[in-house]
Amino acid sequence: MILTIDDLRKRARRRLPRILFDWVEGGAEDEVGVERARRSFEAHRLVPRYGLDMSGRRLGTTLLGREYSLPFGISPTGYTGLLRPGGEHHLLRVADRSNIPYVLSGVSVAPLEQIAAASPGRAWFQLYPARDVRISRDIARRARDAGFPTLVLTADMPVEAKRERDIRNGFTLPLRYTPSLLWDGVSHPAWTLAYLRNGGLPPLGSWAQYAEPGASASQIATFQFAQKYPTQTWADIDAYRAMWPGKLVIKGLLHPKDAQRALDCGADGIVISNHGARQLDRALTPLEALPAIRAQIGGKLALMLDGGIRRGADIAIALALGADFVFAGRAILYGVIAAGEAGANLAVDILSDELSRVMAQLGANTIADLGSDSLAVAAPVSR
Repeated sequence: MILTIDDLRKRARRRLPRILFDWVEGGAEDEVGVERARRSFEAHRLVPRYGLDMSGRRLGTTLLGREYSLPFGISPTGYTGLLRPGGEHHLLRVADRSNIPYVLSGVSVAPLEQIAAASPGRAWFQLYPARDVRISRDIARRARDAGFPTLVLTADMPVEAKRERDIRNGFTLPLRYTPSLLWDGVSHPAWTLAYLRNGGLPPLGSWAQYAEPGASASQIATFQFAQKYPTQTWADIDAYRAMWPGKLVIKGLLHPKDAQRALDCGADGIVISNHGARQLDRALTPLEALPAIRAQIGGKLALMLDGGIRRGADIAIALALGADFVFAGRAILYGVIAAGEAGANLAVDILSDELSRVMAQLGANTIADLGSDSLAVAAPVSR
C-alpha cells in the first residue's frame, strides 16, 4: 500500500538500477546537506488552532500573475525520460490535471518545443547555461519562440560537484557497460526491459541540434556534459533579462545579497534552492535561508522554495515562513519512476491531501492564512 512519499521512494528504488537510483538520491560529498534539508523542516513545530469552521478550505494561490490550484509545483529534474520512458510528458499531464506549474529541465529527453506544444503556457523552461554562450542564447530563443511563459535560469553550478556515490558507482552519461552495471540491469528487469524496448539511452531532445550531425544519444550526452559549468556573472543574467519577454526566475540563490541583485536586474522571482544538496554539501538549507531573504526583499518579487519537501506539513512550514510558493523535485520524481503518470499523480495527491489536513489543524482556510503565528520557535537543526 502506498500512503506516503516515502512509500513511492521505496517503490522507485526497487524499480531503478542502483546506479541510477543513487544518481537521483545522492548529494555532494558526505551528503550532510541532503539530510539537513529534511531536518530543517523537522526542527519546526506547528501551533494548531481550534473552534473554527474549516469546511471551506482552499489550497489555490496566485503566482506570477496566474492562478494555480495548489501552492506547489514540479521542479525540473534532468533526464526524466531516462528514468521512465516518456517521463517529461507524464509530469506535464500531471501538472495539467492538477493545475500546477511544471518546470521542464534544460537536460530533458523530450525536446522543449514538444513540451511547449503539448500544453501551451503550462510548463516553464529551465536553462542550464552552456560554456558556449551562443548555445545558451539560442536555447533561450527557442524557449521564447515556443511560447514558454517563464524562463528559470539556473545560477548555482559554477563547478562540478564531488558526488561521491556517482564516482564510486562509475556513473557517467553515457553509461559504461561494466560487469557490475550489467548485473545491476539484470537485477531490475522492469526498468531494463523498458530501456531496451525504447532503444537504449534516449537523446537529449533540446540539445541534439548542437552536436555533430547524425550524433548518437551517447555523443549528444558527451557534448552536453562538455558544455556544463560555465563562468556566469550577473552581466550574463542581465543579458537574459534583456532578451526574455516573459517572466524571469533565478534558481539556486541562498544569500540575501544575491536575492537583492536578482531584484535589481529585473527578475520576477527567485527559487531559494541548494540544488537538492547536490552542489555544496555544507550549504545552509533553503528553509534556513528563507527568512533572511524574505526580510531583504519583502514582497517585491515572487519568493519560491525548492528542496527537502516530503510531506504536506513541509509545504505549510515553508509558506508560514514566508515562501509564496514551493516546488517539489524528488518527491514527485519518485512517483513517476515508480508508476509513471499514475505514480506522479499519486505523489501530488498525497502532498495536497496532507497539506489540506494540516491547514485544518492550523485554522487556515486559505494559503494566505499560513503565517508566523502558525509556527512555534524553531529548534536548532542537528545532524
